[in-house]
Formats: sequence, structure tokens, C-alpha cells
Amino acid sequence: MAWNNQSVITEFILQGLSSSWELQMVYFLFFSVVYAATVLGNLLIVLTIVSERRLHSPMYFLLGNLSFIDMSLASFATPKMIADFFREPKVISFDGCITQIFFLHLLGGVEIVLLISMSFDRYVAICKPLRYLTIMNRRVCLGLVTLPWIVGIFHAMSQLAFTVNLPFCGPNEVDSFFCDLPLVIKLACVDTYILGVFMISTSGMIALVCFILLVISYSVILVTVRQRSSGGSSKALSTCSAHFTVVTLFFGPCIFIYVWPFTNFPIDKVLSVFYTIFTPLLNPVIYTLRNKDVKDSMRKFSSRVLKSSKIDHSP
Repeated sequence: MAWNNQSVITEFILQGLSSSWELQMVYFLFFSVVYAATVLGNLLIVLTIVSERRLHSPMYFLLGNLSFIDMSLASFATPKMIADFFREPKVISFDGCITQIFFLHLLGGVEIVLLISMSFDRYVAICKPLRYLTIMNRRVCLGLVTLPWIVGIFHAMSQLAFTVNLPFCGPNEVDSFFCDLPLVIKLACVDTYILGVFMISTSGMIALVCFILLVISYSVILVTVRQRSSGGSSKALSTCSAHFTVVTLFFGPCIFIYVWPFTNFPIDKVLSVFYTIFTPLLNPVIYTLRNKDVKDSMRKFSSRVLKSSKIDHSP
């Protein structure tokens, strides 16, 4: 695949979610609220974990990193999508399009590996509780956070290695609200079948294999939990069910989109909205609703911030 960069296209046109002006105004209001809730919710989790000493443990350290990634994942395309509801046509530069693809695969790759790190943490906590603090020491925790970024960077660069040099000479309309690799490579002026197969092997199959490994991991944990009947086991089951819910919500749309990149399904756009906007919002909701420690700590942190704000504004 030795292509020269002979692109004559300098920008792409995003078709967005709808061409109806009325619907776009509804979407503008809805997604503005969802995006604000996503950023504020995940930011609150990060600040709470950093400030509350009772949450200074490996599990919450990983959760804080997941919230940071979710904030970033929700921000790589959503602000532009919201602004584009007032623009016609919805234009994005070639460099901007490539940047969106890079950050989507970077953050997606990081989240996939981080979810595996979180499952490892739960496996050690439940299956080897007496050795938990020994195994999950500071060095291991830093490694479990650093490895996802290394994998994410290599994954994103591998996706762009051939894409940036593809010749684009028209058409230039992307049937989505952001630049996604399966949709963009179809606009190239050359046969991209081999690149599509490469994309399946590095994105779709990796997501599918990782999901299967996570299902096996949580199944082992579930069997171990079922063999116990203490209150601690009940709490562990609640935590693991929250983790597995997040895993399913994130991997489901990714697998569907990237395992069949040569076929366009009407639901693809809905799934793209789900894993780039709704999943980052659902993560803090799931973890706060099912975790008493996080809920209590968030209440304490919020009340402390409010009290501090009242003192600062008092005459």
C-alpha cells in the first residue's frame, strides 16, 4: 500500500444527526445538557477521589483515571457537534478530521486497556484478598494506568499510519457528526479493502477479544463471590456488576461498528452517539448509584465546596 499523499480535498462536510432545523434545535438543547452533565459528573468524581483520603485505594485510583478518560472521550467531538447545529454546511478541515480520528482511537484504546486493569484489580481484591495490598502496590497501580496510554498511542498511530497518506479527491461528505475511520477511508480514491481488513484486525477484533477476556474474568470473579455469603462479598458483587455494566455499554457499540466496517447500518450513527456521548455520562451515574463510599464522599466534598464558596462570598 504505497500511496502518495495526492489529496485535493482540504476539508470534509459532516452530515450530522439530522437535516431538520427543528430537530437540530432539540438536539442542541439535549446534547448541551448531556455534555455539561458528563463533564461535571466525571470532574466531580476525579476531584472527590483526589480530595477524600478514604478513596485513596487502587480501585478508586483506577476509577478516577476512567472518569478523566471519559471526560476526554466526550470532548473530542461533542463540542463541535453542538456548535455545528447552527452551521450549514458543517465543515471540518482535513487536519481536524485526522485529529478527531487520532483522539477517538487513542482514548478508545486507553479505555479498553484500563477496563482490563480494573478487572484485574477486582480479581485480586476478591480472589486474593489477603495479598491485595501487596500485589496492588503503588508501582503496579502506576503500571496499570501507564500501560493503557502506551497501548492507546500505538493503536492510534497504527490507524493513522496509512490513512494520512490516502488520496482524497471527492466526494467529501462524512455520514456522521464526527470523522470516524470506517466512514472516512471509504471516501478515498483508491481501493481500501486491505486497509479495512487491517482496521478490523486492530480495532474490531481487539475490542471483541478484550471483551471476551473481560467476560471470562468477571465470570471467574462472580463464581468466587457466589461461594461466599458475607456482607463484604455482597459489596464486591455490587462493585463488579457496576464494572461489568460499564464494560458492556462501552464494548457493545465499538464491536458492532468496527467488526463490520464495510457495511453501513442505520443504527451506526446511534451507536456512535452512544459510545462517544452517553457512555461517558453513564459511567459516573453507574458508579455513584451503586457505590456507597463514592456517594458519601461526593456529598461531603460537595458540601465542603459549597460551604467554602459561601464563606468567600460572605461580607
